[in-house]
Amino acid sequence: MSSSTDWPLWEVFVRSRRGLSHTHAGSLHAPDAEMALRNARDLYTRRSEGVSIWVIPSTAITASSPDEKDSFFEPAGDKPYRHPTFYEIPDGVKHL
Repeated sequence: MSSSTDWPLWEVFVRSRRGLSHTHAGSLHAPDAEMALRNARDLYTRRSEGVSIWVIPSTAITASSPDEKDSFFEPAGDKPYRHPTFYEIPDGVKHL
């Protein structure tokens, strides 16, 4: 029998209530997606905190490198219209 360290690593995302985004809850090792989902349920939603769980193989995630943050996010700097400073908020609007 293989050990759990031989199993692939899965990232777990849990949505705590309807309408909210899934948030990263942690990681776990499991032999397949079904077992990863069951283990994630047992580990991260013990007190009925969740309404939805996603499990994703860690190898399927591609992320930007913090070392390349300046060059990677630089193109957004030349689009000042994306910043809310160019828009006027009406007086009657309390929360935007």
